[in-house]
Order: sequence, then C-alpha cells, then structure tokens
Amino acid sequence: MSFPYSYSVLGLVPGLILTVVIAALVLYTSLIVWEFCMRHPEVKDVCDIGQMLFWGQRWAWWATAVMFVLNNTFIQGFHCLVGSKYLNTMSQLPNGNAAICTVGFSAIMAVVSFFCSLPRTFSTLAKLATVSALTTFISVLLAAIFAAIEAHPGGASGAKWPSLGPAAVWAIPPPNTTFVAGMNAFMNISYTFIGQITIPSFIAEMKEPKDFPKALWAVTIAEVILFSLVGGIIYGYTGTNYNTAPAFGSLGNEIYLKVSFSFMIPTLIFLGVLYASVSARFVFFRLFAGTRHLGNNTVVGWAGWAAILACTWVLAFIIAGVIPFFADLLSLMSSLFDSFFGFIFWGVAYLRMRRADYGPGFWRKRGIRGYLGAALNVACICIGLLFLTAGTYASVESIVQGYNSGNFGGPFSCDYNGL
Repeated sequence: MSFPYSYSVLGLVPGLILTVVIAALVLYTSLIVWEFCMRHPEVKDVCDIGQMLFWGQRWAWWATAVMFVLNNTFIQGFHCLVGSKYLNTMSQLPNGNAAICTVGFSAIMAVVSFFCSLPRTFSTLAKLATVSALTTFISVLLAAIFAAIEAHPGGASGAKWPSLGPAAVWAIPPPNTTFVAGMNAFMNISYTFIGQITIPSFIAEMKEPKDFPKALWAVTIAEVILFSLVGGIIYGYTGTNYNTAPAFGSLGNEIYLKVSFSFMIPTLIFLGVLYASVSARFVFFRLFAGTRHLGNNTVVGWAGWAAILACTWVLAFIIAGVIPFFADLLSLMSSLFDSFFGFIFWGVAYLRMRRADYGPGFWRKRGIRGYLGAALNVACICIGLLFLTAGTYASVESIVQGYNSGNFGGPFSCDYNGL
C-alpha cells in the first residue's frame, strides 16, 4: 500500500515503468539465486552464499550475517510500527487521541507476533501465508473500490479531510518533486519487490527445488498486476494532494478506511513472523548444530528457539520506537540492505558462475549473450551501489527534514500515529 504514495511523488507513468523494471530485475536476480543454490546445495542461507561469493573469506560470512539479521529485524520493527498504526486507527478516541500509549500498541504487536513465530517449520507458516495472501488481496481490492466510490475529491467531503481542491493526478512527476522525495518513492517500490534474502532458506526446505522458477514467475506476474492496478487506481482517485503512506489513510471515509485496513491484519503479523523465523533458524541451526536438540522436541531446543525469537522481537520493538515513520523507514531499509541482497550479491554471483563455467574472459567466449549478460549484471551491481549511496543519503535527509518540520513524534512517543 505504499505504491499510491510512490506514484503520487513520481507521477503515474514513471511509477508504472519503474514498477515493471524493478519487478523484472528482481525476477532475473532471483533466478540467479536459484541457479547458485542448485549448484551449491550445501548452502543453508544467504550468509553461506556471501562467504562463497567473496572468495571463501570468513569476514564475508560475518558481514553478511550482520546485515542479514539487521535486515530481518528492521522488517520486524516495521511491522510493529504498522501494527501500532492499525491499533491506533481502530481505537482512536473522540478527542483524537490514542486509546493507550502508541508504544504500548507496538509492544502488543511484538508480543502477538512472538507467539505466532514459535512454529519451527516453514510448512506450518505456509498455512498462515495462504490466509495472509487471501486477506491482503481482499484488503487492497476494497481500498481501491472504496477510493473510487467515496465522495470526491479524495473523500474531502468527510470530516477527516479539509478541502484541498480536486484530486491532482500527474502523469509525470509534479513540479515540486525533489530528488529526496523521488528517491524515497523509488526505494519504496523497490522494497516491496526485493526479497531474495529469504530465497536460499526456502530452497533449502523445498522437496523439489527445481520447481522454484515456476512459483517465482507466478508470484512476479501477480505482483506486477496487483501492485500496478491498486497503486494506479487509488492514486487516480485520491491524487497527490490527498495521498498518504500507507494508502489506507488516503480514504476520507473512516468506515471504508477501517474495514479495508482490518483485512491486512494477517499480513501485518505474517510477514514479520516470516522474517523472524528466518533469522531464528539462522541462529538456531548454528547454536545447536550436531546436537539432538536440532531436530527433536527437547526442552532445551524449544527454550533456545523461544529465546532467540524473543531477542529479535525485543530489538524489533526498539526499532519501531526509535524510527516511528512509515515511508522513510521503508526507504532506509531498502537503501541499507536491499542494495546488497537485491542487486550487488547476485550480480557478483552471475560473474563468478560464468567465470567458473567458461574461464577468464567468459563474456568474449559466449558471443553477444556473454556481453549482454556481463553488462546486465555489472548494471545490477551499479544499481545496488546507487541504492547504497544516493538512496541512503535521500532516506537520511528525508528523516532529518521530517524531524525539522515537526512531522514526526519523538522516539518511544505516546503520540497518536493512526491514519
């Protein structure tokens, strides 16, 4: 639901083009991840891949491990933040204040997510994933429908919005779009697609890893259609002047907002649970490697699993309290971690695999295919570096501007943060 906001900053045409381009790049690099995992079935997670990519150096494993855990924990913190937004939205008092302290809502979200994280196998999480996918589809479909049928412009006839004039929809970036705003909007789109960090963990547990590309193509096609339609429709009816992130807040009718937002609850929980489980498995497998606690239901094994999860959710709660803003937190996570796990790693993986297959100067030996493949993957590495440099600058600068303008509450604030 960050796509309408991104389109409101970038303009509809550039936003849709970037949606397709990022989806295609993520599809391509995900296939590289799959190929690498098929060549090296011994890898358990992205940290093993990081060590292999950078000449087997142990420092590469540790550096990847730190980024891996931080990335997942930031995502957990993001879901604590959005969970507090939901609870605040649903329980807002008549005077406009929160029913309880916003920090308390974040804590409630972290505790609920902790208990939902306790299953130790992905097969159990798959059931929750199915429910999450269904309810998310319903949620975004309702949001798009409600945006179309509510009073316009942008629901401005309701008490929520003051009248800002007709909804302003731009095919190109609005005249007042800055580099910082545009870069953050681009990072928001990228964050939603990039998830290669979890792929090695999934493939390691698949009964038939060779079937992974089928699922990948199906998911990518569905994502492009859904994200583009929902983002474009909601932006088309709410415009730049009535748009918020997440886009539920763009709905002027409070009932419409609460109904559509409520169907997102399973996803608010599941995605955080998924990344918590991936992090916990990473730590758990290494702490209990070679012991009976790894594959058996022992008290020590379950206590260790629960303790690891508890640590990740406490850190997530702290992150949600320290960085209490939606769009900028998405951009910051994307710039810091997706630069490596979305692009740089897999461009290097392609170059290493082709060099192993064809030797030095492999791009010359494969003709036009070799030149195009090498150029595309060098471009992927450059895109990752762009994320890391310009993206991080834009994210930090946007956060600074938000604090200077008084748009953000302080860390661990009790201020109302609902939509």
